[in-house]
Amino acid sequence: MDVQLPLDVVAIQHLLPHRYPFLLVDRVTEFEANKRVLGIKNVTINEPFFNGHFPGHPVMPGVLVIEALAQAGGILTQLSHAAAATDKLFYLVKIDNAKFSRMVVPGDRLELHVELKRTIRNMALYQGIARVDGEQVACAEILCAEVKG
Repeated sequence: MDVQLPLDVVAIQHLLPHRYPFLLVDRVTEFEANKRVLGIKNVTINEPFFNGHFPGHPVMPGVLVIEALAQAGGILTQLSHAAAATDKLFYLVKIDNAKFSRMVVPGDRLELHVELKRTIRNMALYQGIARVDGEQVACAEILCAEVKG
């Protein structure tokens, strides 16, 4: 499939069901079918979770960094199978080996590096690494399952 990069948020909304405030990928800059994707999340103080996490010391919750990696994995799968605008949904079913190395704060540009490790029936196993300024901030193995929407 020939994908015109970069993909903007409008194109991403055709690939994922997520919407504000839970769409956590703003742009896709690299893609290799059935191999890898690089997504971008621009983290701003306007994110709703910063109101309570934490007042006076805003930090992006680690679980949302993992969710952003999972969404990038969903984009990889959708683009690889030219499955945009279908009734398929992917649900996060397992996270292994999650590690958090550094806090993500307003002003950071979160790079979402996701590789497809393997597919098992209706599931996809991804290896995700989140980076800011080239430095790893989080990583995890993420398993998602496809179900009919």
